[in-house]
Amino acid sequence: MKNIELLVLDMAGTTINEDNVVYKTLMHAVNDYGYEVSLEKVLSSCAGKEKLEAISGLLHEIGGNAHEALPIFENFSDQLKEAYQNLDVKPIEGVEKFLLKMREKNKKIVLNTGYTSEIAQQLLDKLGWKEHIYYDALITADDVSESRPSPEMINLAMKKFNIHEPDKVLKAGDSVIDIEEGKNAGCGLTIAVLSGAQNKTELEKSHPDYIFNTISEAEEVLY
Repeated sequence: MKNIELLVLDMAGTTINEDNVVYKTLMHAVNDYGYEVSLEKVLSSCAGKEKLEAISGLLHEIGGNAHEALPIFENFSDQLKEAYQNLDVKPIEGVEKFLLKMREKNKKIVLNTGYTSEIAQQLLDKLGWKEHIYYDALITADDVSESRPSPEMINLAMKKFNIHEPDKVLKAGDSVIDIEEGKNAGCGLTIAVLSGAQNKTELEKSHPDYIFNTISEAEEVLY
């Protein structure tokens, strides 16, 4: 069992169930430009990444036009705003209880995401999750200059709470990029979850310390 002081948790697919709406929207936004990309391809290529970077990478992989990345991203952002307004957002099963329990044990919880802060905040408002009740800080792609798998978001989280040893940090997420981010930061624990974008076979490629069905199962490896 690990003595963890800080939990850095991805949002969509790890703590929040939004039915893959982001990647479905991203798929539509790309296909609006005459491509025929499947949801499966989008999930394996784009999960966990900052979204403009994800679109650029996807276009490169499918031999698309690199100059279309920005207009596709803008199309995606507009569609996502609309999709989220109508979306029923739920916490992943057991997560709310897990967050409250961890905070009771004086562990800090940082939610981190490749989304913009506007979209992340929209999700949290829909859930009714208040800062200092369910989590201690939100860190998004807007807060850093380098997106995942760079450890910059985790480094910022550690700085915020004056934690100097990465061994006391847990990073959890539903994509390979999340696990790589945790490993790049030197986190004491990296946990992959099967509640989101990528499956067990894909997640195993990043060699997380554990693969759980949901993040609430992590309780058994923490004290």
